Amino acid sequence: MTAPDPASKTAHNQPLGTFERPSATGLGGAEMGAIVLGCIWLLAVLAAYLLAPAETDGDNGWTGWVQTALAVCLPVILLWGGAMVLRSIRIMREETLRLQSAIDGLRHSYLTHAQQATAVAEPSVTKKLEEIAEATRKTESALATFQSSRRNPPRPAIPAEAAQMAAADQGTLALGTSSEDMSPPLPVDQFIRALNFPETAEDEEGFSALRAALKDRKASQVIQAAQDVLTLLSQDGIYMDDLRPDMARPEIWRQFAQGARGRAVAALGGVRDRTSLALTAARMKQDPIFRDAAHHFLRRFDQMFTEFETEANDSEISALGDTRTARAFMLVGRVAGTFD
Repeated sequence: MTAPDPASKTAHNQPLGTFERPSATGLGGAEMGAIVLGCIWLLAVLAAYLLAPAETDGDNGWTGWVQTALAVCLPVILLWGGAMVLRSIRIMREETLRLQSAIDGLRHSYLTHAQQATAVAEPSVTKKLEEIAEATRKTESALATFQSSRRNPPRPAIPAEAAQMAAADQGTLALGTSSEDMSPPLPVDQFIRALNFPETAEDEEGFSALRAALKDRKASQVIQAAQDVLTLLSQDGIYMDDLRPDMARPEIWRQFAQGARGRAVAALGGVRDRTSLALTAARMKQDPIFRDAAHHFLRRFDQMFTEFETEANDSEISALGDTRTARAFMLVGRVAGTFD
């Protein structure tokens, strides 16, 4: 950009609207020329008057004096009129130049401030854009992690040994044996422990309770149905250990065992995990195998708990309600509308 001339710098330093007007007191070339020509004219008229011969038949009327005055003064008036016009033109030209210089100075100042503002704002804008891009990358990474954790389950629903044990016992029960009917009743604590399945492959107490429960015909039916549902749910990344449902009071469980349905037992559907509910509902609609397994599990659990409630105390009912099998019942039952 071309640097402004000194006139523009002067105009730039002055407040807007207070430009210095050119001085009107000095005499310019037009005024001096008018004065010189006027003096020459007056001298020429005076010389002509003094050197002219005397008129014998002069006209002494007022018309002669008027003509003489006009002849003397009119050229002087015209000279001064022209001088004033030239003076006005000169003043206007100077004001125009000063105004143009001021405009150039203001334009230069505006461009300078705009460049400085852009230079100051550019780093902050770049920083904001980088923060937005980083937040977007984090969000995409979180979504990818969430999807991969749901679609690729990192752990089985129950230990593989427990699943094999339940599957092997299912084949044995299809034949039926009289020794099962003659076996002693299953203790309540072992039954509740079996409904929770072994925690790990080293959980000897859990495996012992599971083996004892699988020898009981009615208990084994519920455990096998629960094992099928837990395995299918784990395929969508839904694990009962991750659920933290609202625990219902024992009296509500008793009302359910006695046939109450709807709002009276709505507290049994205490699962609040929206993702698990949505995935289970979608699986229930789209997968007929899961739907059949879920309804079979709900029937078995209903039959089992109806008999269990008559002999169990409140603490035993609360312990059963905290097992993996009971949590699966809460989740699947809420999706199926059991508590509506």
